[in-house]
Amino acid sequence: MGRRKPKQQPMFMAATEIVKPASHPFYTKVNEILDQNKVDRRLEYLCKRFYAPTMGRPGLAPGVYFRMLLLGYFEGIDSERGIAWRVADSLSLRDFLGFNVTEETPDHSTMSRTRRLIPLETHKAVFRWFVKVLGKEGLLDGQTIAIDATTLEANAAMRSIRRRDDGRKYEDFLKDLAKADGIENPTREQLARLDRKRKKKGSNKEWMSPADPDARIAKMKDGRTHLAHKAEHAVDLESGAVVAITLQAADLGDTTTVHATLKEAQANAELINERGVEEAVLDKGYHSGEVLIDLHQDGVRSYIPEPDRGKRNWDGKELEKKRVEANRRRTQGERGKALQRLRSEHVERSFAHMYETGGMRRVHLRGRKNILKRLLFHAVAFNVALLVRKLHGMGKPRTLQGLSTSISMLISLLRLLNTLSSPNYVDIWNIGRQYLKYRYKSSDNRRPSPRIQMATSATGC
Repeated sequence: MGRRKPKQQPMFMAATEIVKPASHPFYTKVNEILDQNKVDRRLEYLCKRFYAPTMGRPGLAPGVYFRMLLLGYFEGIDSERGIAWRVADSLSLRDFLGFNVTEETPDHSTMSRTRRLIPLETHKAVFRWFVKVLGKEGLLDGQTIAIDATTLEANAAMRSIRRRDDGRKYEDFLKDLAKADGIENPTREQLARLDRKRKKKGSNKEWMSPADPDARIAKMKDGRTHLAHKAEHAVDLESGAVVAITLQAADLGDTTTVHATLKEAQANAELINERGVEEAVLDKGYHSGEVLIDLHQDGVRSYIPEPDRGKRNWDGKELEKKRVEANRRRTQGERGKALQRLRSEHVERSFAHMYETGGMRRVHLRGRKNILKRLLFHAVAFNVALLVRKLHGMGKPRTLQGLSTSISMLISLLRLLNTLSSPNYVDIWNIGRQYLKYRYKSSDNRRPSPRIQMATSATGC
């Protein structure tokens, strides 16, 4: 039996002796698309004024910084420190960024400093340029969009909040309330009991986070209360591509934040078609008379389900009544119902890919501008994945894993049918069906039939 022994590395090694692994096929296709659209030249043009010509240490190339942010989406890595570690550890990702094994990859501090130095407007310009690329490829029309919002957990703890007026901690505030009730030295149980009796104890007008002043106290999707931010997407209903994305205060209502998102979507859609956004599909949280009037003035047809508000008084609100009834007719029609189904499919899919599998449900940055920079490139990666899926049939690096599993299953089935010598082709077909059912439901606790066990043991499948 061999034993593991430490080996002394050679002092010198020729570059030709280093074994170069095969490149990842997905990232190879991504680089091909980026090279065809001359992304590096465009990024260097946009970021030229942020780099000194001769002074200081050489900075991180814009193309490398851009690709590292794409990796955060494709690999599902939430922090920039994690992205830097993953790049240093993976040979295929080194090849994607253009580094060989003898070169040092960028550190997370270099990546963070580059993000801070490049302004938000430049990140938005890159996002708009990729929207234009999708339009040229025929993936984006921008005439019919859907808008919806979700909350992202902020990089700040509720226990660290302070009063806006005097800067007191929450615990000190409770102790002052206890002293006012006659309790000189309250225990933690007494403070907790006093806190439970209070009403409206999490007001954003009274409390703030010193770590992230832009974060707001909000209720998450799972019912928990956290400091959070609100991300709002405008998604094209033809392809599911993200047309615009905004990050706003989590305590603002949907009827307040929709205007900024629609304005961004309108500006980006005009890059593709002259008319811009013509139809907006939203959920019932956006329904209000002011929103419907503003959409009509902007030349946008609305499809917003009306919540049950009971009988309404329309005295002096003739214009609002007209817009509400017109929106009601459109929403209750066949096209309105079909658009609502598409809205639920495409918008929720963008949330799932960007924040659940993309690793951004909890942000690791502070400040609304910093977080929005990361979200914009997350959305760029989402749109690039749609383009790769259209051209090559795979939208993420792990897509090939499922493809290889399907191929191996087909080979195993063909081997099984070739090995069995039964002349009864009906029995062979039934065995194949049971075999596929067993392979697809491998997570079930049910054991396969003895016939399947005998067949698989004979073929080595």
